[in-house]
Amino acid sequence: MRLRILSVTAASALFAAAAIPALAHHSFAAEFDVTRPVRLSGVVQRMEFSNPHSWIYIEVTTVDGDVQEWAIEGAAPNALLRRGWNRNSLPAGTAIDVAGFQARDRSFRAAGREVTLPDGSNLFVGSTGAGAAPASEE
Repeated sequence: MRLRILSVTAASALFAAAAIPALAHHSFAAEFDVTRPVRLSGVVQRMEFSNPHSWIYIEVTTVDGDVQEWAIEGAAPNALLRRGWNRNSLPAGTAIDVAGFQARDRSFRAAGREVTLPDGSNLFVGSTGAGAAPASEE
């Protein structure tokens, strides 16, 4: 009987330990700075529809002629699908404008809020809920 109780306790501890990485998901404020809004115009290099966040990689040419590759974090693919996105929404070569918030470490990484397509339509790419950046007031 003691062996059975010990086995059940050990198994429970292993399951609990396996769940810890799922609890370690970051908040918006841990990685991005709401006081550093960015507006980027660039060309899509690729889009990754992956969990827990989607990523849009764009090439931005600055006014000085420097070329920067920005990584834009978006909501989970399931959330994007409900908003009208799909894997083919941003094919490579598409010129887009992105509004978002730069990473705290000042790298070329941002939390995306809104993507404007060449036809002028807008798609919300941001995350919602606790810790997310506030909606834009434009």
